[in-house]
Amino acid sequence: MSKEKHHRDWILRRCCGSIAACILTLFAVVGFIVLVIYLALHPSKPSFYLQDVQLRSIDLSDPELSLDLQVTIASRNPNDRVGVYYKTLDAFTTYRDEPVTVPVSMPSIYQGHKDVSVWSPVMSGDAVPVAQYVADAMKQDIAAGYVLLHVKVEGRVKWKVGSWVSGGYHLFVTCPALLATSGSAFAGSAFTSSAASGVGVPAGVNTTVSLKFTHPADCTVDV
Repeated sequence: MSKEKHHRDWILRRCCGSIAACILTLFAVVGFIVLVIYLALHPSKPSFYLQDVQLRSIDLSDPELSLDLQVTIASRNPNDRVGVYYKTLDAFTTYRDEPVTVPVSMPSIYQGHKDVSVWSPVMSGDAVPVAQYVADAMKQDIAAGYVLLHVKVEGRVKWKVGSWVSGGYHLFVTCPALLATSGSAFAGSAFTSSAASGVGVPAGVNTTVSLKFTHPADCTVDV
């Protein structure tokens, strides 16, 4: 009896060992396949470029700021096998980290492999309250001949591989927009701006300034 019991225990241990080895091998194979697929299909984040900025009007009346501009922004999907769903996209403009236009929604689209998409939203801010130092800084920048704005896009994206679609990921895009006055080497459309004291013009007096987008700019992208 003891020999038979010992034999049965040996067979049981051998079967359990074989099953455990098979399970470990299966996990190793599956893990290897997942790693290969991940390395082959791991999506690169899209590239964004700010192509143009048309500043239509700006009012620097204290203590608020009104701004109206149209931007042209492009996105490129660098992936060979992964598509991008842009589910939600909101664009707005900031100056010295202060929002100066209200967010505007851009159309949701699907971007195929290596595709390029272009949006041209109109962004405006009517009597946007800003800190006094922000208004003073913009007046000083205009007097100096340049204004640096930042066009920002926030939204959610999904990756598409074949028929599989991933969950949503947050998208953050920041594009520098350098505008130069006609006093520099760049000439733009003139518009009237409410000036204020502190930049050599009495408060409430209108002056004509001319600002033009200097050159296309790469954007920083975080997903």
